[in-house]
Amino acid sequence: MRILGIDPGLQRTGYGVIELASPGGDTAPGIAVGAPRLLEAGVISTNRADDLADRLVEIRSGLVAVLDEFKPDVVAVETLYSHYKHPRTAILMGHARGIVLAAAAEAGAGVVSYAATKIKKALVGSGHASKQQMQRAIQSAFRLQETPHPPDVADALAVALCHAHHAPRAAHIR
Repeated sequence: MRILGIDPGLQRTGYGVIELASPGGDTAPGIAVGAPRLLEAGVISTNRADDLADRLVEIRSGLVAVLDEFKPDVVAVETLYSHYKHPRTAILMGHARGIVLAAAAEAGAGVVSYAATKIKKALVGSGHASKQQMQRAIQSAFRLQETPHPPDVADALAVALCHAHHAPRAAHIR
């Protein structure tokens, strides 16, 4: 199963593609059966000076390229969170998240959403983990030499790993 994790944002949309080997399937040496394998991670960046519509087109274009190349089975997206003191931020972020959801649905991938606290709890054991804790957890999970940078990359990979942890249980319940 291929999972594309997305951390939506207007300036930087983080993405991370992981693959779970099926029991009995081929795995790389030293990797446990069912262990997630990192295929690709990065950010889709936009220019703050550009018009909102142009920035959304840029996000969609970059995401469509990732979807076309990796053909994920499911796209896991972090839910929108914004402090009530900043409603404009929530509205603007909602635009980016909407583009992500639409592009994923158009590509025929399943779409699931996870709250930031659930993602953090799944990876670190605390729903209030810091960005640095999340980056180190991702570094450890994928045996990376350095922490993923910018943090949007680690956040996207964390969303994908959260789904990897929850998907088997959800499939079992169904």
